[in-house]
Amino acid sequence: MKTKAVRIYGANDLRLEEFELPEMREDEILAKVISDSVCMSSHKAALQGSAHARVPNDIAENPTIIGHEFCGEIIAVGEKWQSKFKAGDKFAIQPAIGYQGKLDAPGYSYRFIGGNSQYVVIPNEVMECNCLLPYHNDAYFYGSLAEPVSCIIGGYHTNYHTNNSTHLHTMGIVEGGNAILMAAAGPMGLGAIDYAIHCDRKPALLVVTDIDNARLDRAASIITVEEAAKNGVKLVYVNTNAVEDAREYLMSLTDGKGYDDAFVYAPVKPVVELADSVLGFDGCLNFFAGPTNPAFSAMFNFYNVHYSFTHVCGNSGGNTDDMIEAIDMMSDGRLNPTAMITHVGGLDAVVDTVINLDKIPGGKKLIYNFISMPLVALADLAKLGETDPLYRELALIVEKNNGLWCAEAEKYLLANAKQI
Repeated sequence: MKTKAVRIYGANDLRLEEFELPEMREDEILAKVISDSVCMSSHKAALQGSAHARVPNDIAENPTIIGHEFCGEIIAVGEKWQSKFKAGDKFAIQPAIGYQGKLDAPGYSYRFIGGNSQYVVIPNEVMECNCLLPYHNDAYFYGSLAEPVSCIIGGYHTNYHTNNSTHLHTMGIVEGGNAILMAAAGPMGLGAIDYAIHCDRKPALLVVTDIDNARLDRAASIITVEEAAKNGVKLVYVNTNAVEDAREYLMSLTDGKGYDDAFVYAPVKPVVELADSVLGFDGCLNFFAGPTNPAFSAMFNFYNVHYSFTHVCGNSGGNTDDMIEAIDMMSDGRLNPTAMITHVGGLDAVVDTVINLDKIPGGKKLIYNFISMPLVALADLAKLGETDPLYRELALIVEKNNGLWCAEAEKYLLANAKQI
């Protein structure tokens, strides 16, 4: 079977090509990939090429398919897996399979599986590691968001607190406590707000900070203080540049007690240090943001580490349980991470999008592999719709959904866009 896919041959060398997939073996699964969400990790892999830890050294001769946040449908199942999967099943994939302790992952390491391919052969190890996950939703894009949402969920599960009498750690945020999400009006921050007010371990107070009023206003219009209150959470949005003393103001929201859990969503030294300064007793700082500078560092108050038991943690992704939780919560409507998506495009937009991802503003860039379409910001649909009926209809659908991507928009796009 032929497929069109984007493959990596070296640093900054991505190519959209058509090639033949090998015949599926008895321990493999053949599938088609409908959607993939572009991740900054793919951008880093494109910049580094074979210097990346997950990318093989021989990609110049044996290129691998990029993209690891994907969702699709099974076409055929090898004999070994026919008792567990069948043709027609929808799926999402946990790319961090960890097979035999290796770093190999779909979207980085494999020649015949990756998110930016129309068809893929799923190797045995994905199923062996229980990383081919059943997906039950009419909209594919939720499945493509399952991996980034699992990273958010993983952050909440990574936090911990100490029982002083036993020295045992209690995992997760403090239920009914004070939590703060800093620099969190971006796409991942929006997902973190959504999870905090809809998960089963909620804070009583959730403060969200940023330094841009437009981003904060958009966040507040998508995840309202009223919705949070319905779920027992007091939600407060704060522009830390608009108050005279940011630390003093943030502490006043807790009556001086400080925060049990602080999440940092931007690798900015002053933000990290402000988060440290507002921690309460046994407070946990989660450095969620992934810096590109390997020498990135910030000051941390070690007096408070000793006397107030403050501590820091971090995670660079979610595990399979986190991803299953993400899929379950999206499927039953408890999570709606559509605010993360700011752009959509076709398979022919992937090369430029991945290479230039750090220069493209906004949130997640959603790719549909069977259509030809440049990367388009949802905010630009109305303008483009003045001359293009496809964009005009998409703009109307998105506008009535509070400016957010949705299942109706996906179905219309897949049915009416130019095929590639």
